[in-house]
Amino acid sequence: MGRMKEATSNYVLLDGLKALAQQLAEEIDACEDQKLMAGLARQYRETMTQIDAIEGGEDDDDEIATIILRNRKSGAD
Repeated sequence: MGRMKEATSNYVLLDGLKALAQQLAEEIDACEDQKLMAGLARQYRETMTQIDAIEGGEDDDDEIATIILRNRKSGAD
């Protein structure tokens, strides 16, 4: 099963975003077309911003991010 399909099989937003960020990073590293690079870079920045927001970097008041983090912490015990 591919990384994106696996990350989204249980629909965990953060896992899907991280898999997408990894895929975009690989595509950026391999990209030689500057026109394509601009779009990939934009998508990568947006994805990283969403990851940061979920993990609590930008919006600590975000209820969804708080729930996700609480569930992840309780699952790690």
